[in-house]
Amino acid sequence: MLTRRALAFGAMATAFAGPVAANPLSRLFGKPKGGMPERFLPQEVDVNPDLPAGEIHVIKKDFYLYWTLGNGRARRYGIALGAEDRNYTGVLTVRRKREWPSWIPTPEMVRLEPEVYGPYAKGLPGGDPRNALGARALYLYSGNVDTYYRIHGTPQPETIGTGFSSGCVRLTNDHVTELYDMVPIGTKVYLF
Repeated sequence: MLTRRALAFGAMATAFAGPVAANPLSRLFGKPKGGMPERFLPQEVDVNPDLPAGEIHVIKKDFYLYWTLGNGRARRYGIALGAEDRNYTGVLTVRRKREWPSWIPTPEMVRLEPEVYGPYAKGLPGGDPRNALGARALYLYSGNVDTYYRIHGTPQPETIGTGFSSGCVRLTNDHVTELYDMVPIGTKVYLF
């Protein structure tokens, strides 16, 4: 029996088979302007043709998020994640979306890293350059319960391809703005 998890891993495997617009000079010149490796720039790629359009698949070990387009195609984005033990695994649903969201670190974040999150314990308004959610946020729920796990922006493109924070999926502000405009409320998000 073919499971959704198998489909997600199939998507990852076939994604490497054929990016539409790979730049052969990237191995010579390394990172493009902004400090992010070129392989993490958005591009349309081949994925498992059984994946339906309109889903998000996060392949954590490779630092990629796929927005499925149907017909064996997906839009792939490079992402940053939380530290190894701070990432969600499973299936969630986008229940809310916000442009320039305000942000309050969770009590757990403040407890684990008071030197990092303590100064912001009362929160930051949207648009503040120190706001961890950046330009856009997709709020992920398990049923009707907010997980406090998000797909959101970051003004730090150099972090794409790394895992170091409290656990959310992060794209550059430009990339999350593009994704945000395509993703409707109710979208399923598969994190593996």
